[in-house]
Amino acid sequence: MFIDRAVVRVVAGTGGSGACSFARFKHKPKGGPDGGDGGRGGSIFVRADDNLTTLLDYRYRTVWKAERAEHGKGKNMTGRSSDDVYLPVPPGTTIYDAATGEPVGEVLKPGDTIRVARGGRGGRGNLRFTSPTHQAPREWEPGEEGEDRQIELVLRLLADVGLVGEPNAGKSTLLSVISAARPRIADYPFTTLEPNLGVVGLSGHRSFVVADIPGIIAGAHEGKGLGLRFLQHVERTRVLAFLVPLDAPDPQTVYDSLRAEVGAYSGALHARAHVVILTKRDLLEADAPLPSLTAPDSSGVIAISSATGRGIDELKEYLWEFVETARGPHQAAAAWELDAEPAADAEGDGG
Repeated sequence: MFIDRAVVRVVAGTGGSGACSFARFKHKPKGGPDGGDGGRGGSIFVRADDNLTTLLDYRYRTVWKAERAEHGKGKNMTGRSSDDVYLPVPPGTTIYDAATGEPVGEVLKPGDTIRVARGGRGGRGNLRFTSPTHQAPREWEPGEEGEDRQIELVLRLLADVGLVGEPNAGKSTLLSVISAARPRIADYPFTTLEPNLGVVGLSGHRSFVVADIPGIIAGAHEGKGLGLRFLQHVERTRVLAFLVPLDAPDPQTVYDSLRAEVGAYSGALHARAHVVILTKRDLLEADAPLPSLTAPDSSGVIAISSATGRGIDELKEYLWEFVETARGPHQAAAAWELDAEPAADAEGDGG
């Protein structure tokens, strides 16, 4: 089960109270104040862990608390501070204050850590209140309460290429062919109900990550279908790949609709570099010409067949170069010219 959003309550530890104590030694009944300070309460942190891929743990455990620190003691002994608590989350998680909606921070790389609830300060013991004019103080301070708040965890997958397409455009099939991912594949709409990640390996120890999200339909930015919920997962991708099936009645309309939905969701996402992949080429006659498709903002248009495998190797190399260019200082896509006949030689996807 893929869980990409969770609300949890975090309660930091309360600090220990300071002690009010006076030294008592043999032959020295009035040894003076020696009350120690209380310990510090444990804080709550969110830390990125690359062993995790979902927020599933937070569906079953919604309250995380740190222990209270120990109180101070006589002989100027400070109470033991309580341990900090760490919430492991997948890289790419953003933390929000659930009450205000304000962002607290985000953890993008394994090991990134953010404090989301501060532990209470320990109270001062009576030794701290000693002065030349106040040599036997009985004052002491209670420990400070730790922060108690609700936070919302939102996971946005980190990938190099985001696959965008209508239901049954062949996204899952393509992901299964170019990577070791095994998404669910069927011949009915909305087979993909949750995002999938796949690592594409190439020669020379090269690799990049591809994200497949559920199909986008008209009105997705208004909450129709599953697209609105999962479009957030392509927000952090470096480049986009719009998949247009060649068995569609009008591929141009499909492409224009996908672009419009992405633009309605996010202007920044709409401006991201993209390529158009024509899928299911094998469903056309071998000598049938490809339908014309106008995509002036794309880096190019290429047709492939996941069913036969033709064009897949060329596509992987193309995407690698595309991603490498996007990793540059300006995140700009190259305006490459494809070979004269790459679309005719490659074939489309059967899923």
